[in-house]
Amino acid sequence: MKVQSYYGYLVQSRRVLWAFLELLPDVALAQVVLSGPRFHCIKDLLAHIYSVEDSWLHEDILRDTPVWESALENPQDGPFYADVPLKTLLEYGAAVERSTLLYLEYLQDSELERWVEVNGSKGQEYFRVEGLLWHVMNHETRHVAQIVLLIRQLGFVPPALDLINFLPTRQE
Repeated sequence: MKVQSYYGYLVQSRRVLWAFLELLPDVALAQVVLSGPRFHCIKDLLAHIYSVEDSWLHEDILRDTPVWESALENPQDGPFYADVPLKTLLEYGAAVERSTLLYLEYLQDSELERWVEVNGSKGQEYFRVEGLLWHVMNHETRHVAQIVLLIRQLGFVPPALDLINFLPTRQE
């Protein structure tokens, strides 16, 4: 599967998840259900998913200004989003998505093969653009699974977001 195809699945599944989250009471989305220093609630995880995509695409791959600078007030990675309206987080996610879709629209094989320098926890490292894009998409998939589990723990029935539900089918 190509990067663009898998990202297309993420876009479709986001629409389903976002519509579902808009039906939940804000108190559920802000409820502290995780312990630890970084994420406490569903809203924290949403902000994290989109800020990671934003950061890898804009700061590392494109060496550009991240979307959060104009979309979020005082952006941080951690348990800071319980009081932020869901609408604000979804608008930020949609802005990051638009930017990613524009980038992917013109993505060529030569760009996928390009090496990107990253200053990470191990110091200076180099990754191919394709690997970084797969990392971003895998990262979202893992955290969305976490959100789905938290939705269940809060007593709600989450939507079906598995890839199989979004694949085209053929009738015989």
